[in-house]
Amino acid sequence: MMRAFAAFCLSMLTACAQFPALDATLGAADRAAPYPDLVPLDAILAAADGKSTVGTDLSLGARIAALEARAAQLRSRSVAGPLIARAQARVDISALQ
Repeated sequence: MMRAFAAFCLSMLTACAQFPALDATLGAADRAAPYPDLVPLDAILAAADGKSTVGTDLSLGARIAALEARAAQLRSRSVAGPLIARAQARVDISALQ
């Protein structure tokens, strides 16, 4: 209970923090800019349908191929017997309770 209370107090202290480094990145034009209009999600999704560029498709295809090759490589690795036993051993959490 005390740990939860201490964690709560710590999170409340950090919530009140100032971030001057972030405030300094805004220019005068950014500060004077109006808030963006709220638009329904359906309008955004309809505008985005089918608007992918060829370069984006090629880079995504290359990334997918690289990830699939890495997954195949990881699947082919074998793990030594003692490591499997250690990974499957039950962890004793009685000291934590």
